[in-house]
Amino acid sequence: MQHFTIPELCRSSTASRLGIDNTLPPEVERALEALVDNVLDPLRRAWGKPITVNSGYRCPALNKAVGGAATSHHMRGMAADITTGDRVQNRHLFDLVRSLGLPFTQLIDESDFAWVHISYDPADLRRQILRL
Repeated sequence: MQHFTIPELCRSSTASRLGIDNTLPPEVERALEALVDNVLDPLRRAWGKPITVNSGYRCPALNKAVGGAATSHHMRGMAADITTGDRVQNRHLFDLVRSLGLPFTQLIDESDFAWVHISYDPADLRRQILRL
């Protein structure tokens, strides 16, 4: 893990505001490390500029509070919503993920590139691309 930290991937203003304990279980920490090592760090190196994590690990209560899917990879530490801070640059980031051939389960353009969702489940590297 070079460019991202576990605390960064667990931080949530929603959890803080609602008093939700978003403590990371040990088995989920390994999944987050795999997401960073296989996807986020290589992407950050290729991008060459900072990438912000809007949402990483979500405990079930937090996932429910934000309206996440019942089967969300976020709850297993296998997903991150990321942004450059700019929709145009987020689109370039999205395209870069595709062009680099990074392993991923899902790559999602969320709300016309308001952010990019990327998940990594090593048992399911289907490279599904969606726009929501």
